[in-house]
Amino acid sequence: MQDARRATLSGAAPQVHRSGPSTALRLLFAAVALAAYAVDQVTKALAVAHLSPGEPRALIGSLLRLDLARNPGAAFSTGTGHTVFFTVLAIVALVVTTWFALRAGTRLWSVALGVLAAGIGGNLTDRILRAPQGFRGHVVDFLELPHWPIFNAADICINVAALLILLLAWRGVRLDGRPAEKKAAGDE
Repeated sequence: MQDARRATLSGAAPQVHRSGPSTALRLLFAAVALAAYAVDQVTKALAVAHLSPGEPRALIGSLLRLDLARNPGAAFSTGTGHTVFFTVLAIVALVVTTWFALRAGTRLWSVALGVLAAGIGGNLTDRILRAPQGFRGHVVDFLELPHWPIFNAADICINVAALLILLLAWRGVRLDGRPAEKKAAGDE
């Protein structure tokens, strides 16, 4: 039972439902995004300063090599003639990711979207600022696994974010943090 002031008669504090994400979750998103973005940009700067294209260096035996490459296209070097399109698409993706992140209701959603924003932002920075010219810049890649295209830290961020988002979806955790509603037996 509750009295008129909404305090329970048992003395327990009433449950408060927030109307939106907390400032702490927004700060978590920003901190994750900025930290992962910094890792991407620093590792790319080191790769450009210390590696030469076509001259790979073993990092972990034959499992992981460092080999500088510049990619004008998207994943697996697809669409190499459409760099401007990928740049504009990345800008839209970053805006949409940030919009969702500002509405995230759990720490894991904030982390997943922060990592995704870092990945998008890292490769977008290359497309805007790197040679051959603005909005046509080539993405710096430098990590190479056997039988796999060369990639970078931003690409790792995008893949980690995708896995986290899939995990959240599989577990039924909505963006606002509430569990997804279960469908009744005949609602398919």
